[in-house]
Amino acid sequence: MAMKIDPDMCTACGDCKPVCPTKAISSGKIFYKIDAATCTECDGHNDTPLCVDVCPSGCIAPA
Repeated sequence: MAMKIDPDMCTACGDCKPVCPTKAISSGKIFYKIDAATCTECDGHNDTPLCVDVCPSGCIAPA
């Protein structure tokens, strides 16, 4: 399973992108997006998804 960013809640702060160990997060036209094919929910890197840990708006959740 992969994480997903809710565009209605995303503030486009960019905090999530640098912490992603698989580089699955990229800038969209307005908001950030997560590539489901490369997102591993930080399995093998951290106990919880790092993007969720740093997201100030709480817009990232399992897809």
